[in-house]
Amino acid sequence: MTQKSVKSAIWHDLKYLAALSIPATLVIGLIYKGGWSFLTPVYVFILVPVLEILLPHDTSNYEGDTRAQKEASPLFDWMLYANIPIIYGLLLTTLITLTTTPLNTYELVGLVFSLGIVLGSNGINVGHEMGHRKNPVERFFAKLLLLPSFYMHFYIEHNFGHHLHAATKEDPATAGYNQSVYSFWFTSVTRQYVNAWRIQKKLLRTEGASFFSLKNDMFWYTILQLLYAIAVWQFFGFAGLGYAVGAGIAGFLLLETVNYIEHYGLLRHKLPSGRYERVKEIHSWNSNHVMGRIVLYELTRHSDHHYKSSRKYQILNYHDTSPQMPYGYPTSMVLSLLPPLWFRIMNPLIPKNMLPTG
Repeated sequence: MTQKSVKSAIWHDLKYLAALSIPATLVIGLIYKGGWSFLTPVYVFILVPVLEILLPHDTSNYEGDTRAQKEASPLFDWMLYANIPIIYGLLLTTLITLTTTPLNTYELVGLVFSLGIVLGSNGINVGHEMGHRKNPVERFFAKLLLLPSFYMHFYIEHNFGHHLHAATKEDPATAGYNQSVYSFWFTSVTRQYVNAWRIQKKLLRTEGASFFSLKNDMFWYTILQLLYAIAVWQFFGFAGLGYAVGAGIAGFLLLETVNYIEHYGLLRHKLPSGRYERVKEIHSWNSNHVMGRIVLYELTRHSDHHYKSSRKYQILNYHDTSPQMPYGYPTSMVLSLLPPLWFRIMNPLIPKNMLPTG
């Protein structure tokens, strides 16, 4: 490979830095305030969807030596790590701004909502990616990114629950046919939290540890999130705590909206043995819309992620057998907020053999 082609490949790999455009919009909102306070939601839910429609799809997969090189390159990992100081830096800066600067109510709402979007996209989403890694340091980073959204239990439920039960009625994070996103928010949030405790108890029994063992991660998550809330209250008062909680809720509802569209209406079949068929690439909605792929670190190639969850984001594959979303993930999230329109678009695309009977 020539020096010119190496430089070209590096620049191509750096495309994932575009994911940092989301926190960049919050920075602009913090600087200029006013209507700019809503720049982040406008960017994510209006501009990005428009770009998804205008830009071509990319169905290509990496093969051979190129694939091996992409998988081994530390550059992709460092682009994930960069989100940690960004998340906590913006969290601190936003709380300082909200509690020390005279702002109109609409500016407060815009900045809290914008912070929540950043916590969901560059926090929970990146935490989800690193939570699947084998490196304990990266798993620690994953939990660190889940903390500001008060969603640390997601690490347990997602890795030990969702990936086992995805596309079944037993999975809280799989939306049923004709279930609205608003109903899903309630059922998924509550059932995932309860399920995380249930999974934790099972893991403790497997290790021969008691419920009150120091190995009970759910206890630690509860304590850490409580300490985080207390720290925010001590430094920023009750108002600051309210803003932090509001941003955290916006963050995890963003995640749950993504959960909603990822498996909506898709079901695995039960075998004669009573067990479900294994998870295949047909049990998740896939999207090859370039803009959504980049800003969400390839989360939109969700079919391959479930097919092999340990596969790093930069080498996730497209499978032509996967059900394809007509729009990218950001666009689909907006459409899901309008249930009649969402059902009209998506219901005809669900494989006939997965539709509920009776």
